[in-house]
Amino acid sequence: MRSLRALFSRLSTATETNLLPSSSLSHLHFSRSLFSSEQCLGDPAAEAAAHLESCADPEDLVQTHAHVLRAHLLRAPFHWNALMRCYLRLVRPRTSLLLYAQMSRSGTVPDCYTLPLALKAVALLFALPAGRQLHCTAVKLGLDKHEFTESGLISLYAKAGVFDWAMKVFDQNAQRKLGSWNAVISGLAQGGRLAEAVDMFVELRRSGLVPDDVTMVSVASACGGLGDLGMAQQVHKCLLQAGRSGRLDVMLSNSLVDMYAKCGRTDLAGKVFSRMASRDVSSWTAMIMGLAVHGEEVAALDFFRAMQQEGVRPNQVTFVGLLSACAHGGLVEEGINYLEAMAEKYSLEPTVAHYGCVVDMLGRVGRLVEARAVVERMPMEANVVIWGTLLGACEKHVNVEVGEWAARNLLELEPWNDGVYVVLSNIYAAAKKWGEVERVRRLMWERRVAKAPGYSSATVSA
Repeated sequence: MRSLRALFSRLSTATETNLLPSSSLSHLHFSRSLFSSEQCLGDPAAEAAAHLESCADPEDLVQTHAHVLRAHLLRAPFHWNALMRCYLRLVRPRTSLLLYAQMSRSGTVPDCYTLPLALKAVALLFALPAGRQLHCTAVKLGLDKHEFTESGLISLYAKAGVFDWAMKVFDQNAQRKLGSWNAVISGLAQGGRLAEAVDMFVELRRSGLVPDDVTMVSVASACGGLGDLGMAQQVHKCLLQAGRSGRLDVMLSNSLVDMYAKCGRTDLAGKVFSRMASRDVSSWTAMIMGLAVHGEEVAALDFFRAMQQEGVRPNQVTFVGLLSACAHGGLVEEGINYLEAMAEKYSLEPTVAHYGCVVDMLGRVGRLVEARAVVERMPMEANVVIWGTLLGACEKHVNVEVGEWAARNLLELEPWNDGVYVVLSNIYAAAKKWGEVERVRRLMWERRVAKAPGYSSATVSA
């Protein structure tokens, strides 16, 4: 409630044009030719709303926004919705939510399309308190069980990690539509509750509702994350039974490729890939990532070359797959070339994930001094994954100097991590530095860091 009140408070002291991004105030003069008398054959407000539906340019949006404000064209929920939807499409959720607050203050009552837009904006902003207030508004207006609002509430709570609230909304409506099922399944899958997502899919099929592409993309993602090949094949079979084998869209086909690749069946992933009528960068990247993870490094690099020949431009995720393939295959020079090509050839800035792959690649072959140099030259701070990777490589190749450096930095981030002390002690022991081994044990005792107890299990055969 406080979140929306804060928005209302800000709006009460602002002019209408304050809703526009400050960086775009120079564009407030609206081009009259955009809505000339020749073009506006009907209601000017409806014409403006129709224009917003196809607006894809931020500058154009700002000009259109200025026009509708000056011409007082925001008369009905439909007009507000069109403007909110356009800001969301251009990933400006804050402005979209401010518009909702302005709409509420104007006395215009939101309809069944307004609240889902506001809920989406809130979800993108992770503004859960504002979402709770929107939920109260939906109940007050009797819109909480409308399909779009209900699925919006479920998605909001799931993205916020409040799954009990999401399920409460879901369970309260016995006449729930497919959109609500999709919101639950997608939320569980994205929240890492993969088995529950699959269970919900099974319940959906038992309910008699027919899953759509959104359902199948979410459940395919869950199956891939679980590595559940049996369920993955059932999902694919479900599509075949629905007569979709010859007309799967790119997104759904990509999900199947990714699903099979994560289940370790790159052969089945390849079959789906080869049957695709059209492919985008995600199609190629899913194959490259799958092959890289499952030890088929040469095939992964071959796919990248084929991708280049097809004229498909790689993205940052593609290069994570390529560098991972180089790391697993010991292809150091190729990996370094790919890292350099990111910026030089494709104008892509390497992220911490890319540098992590390079550190792993160098560490696996014992080139630890070079790995340290990569970490020192990174434009961002190394994370625990990079420090842990480097420390593990130092244990493998018994490099005391770099190992001490990695352990010191890792302990700054995770002083409670007993594994760091154990690995450092192992490095000292391998180098026969027994005094240092004792020092590490004493340090653990002084800092009250307890080593996790090990255990063994016995298998009894009949």
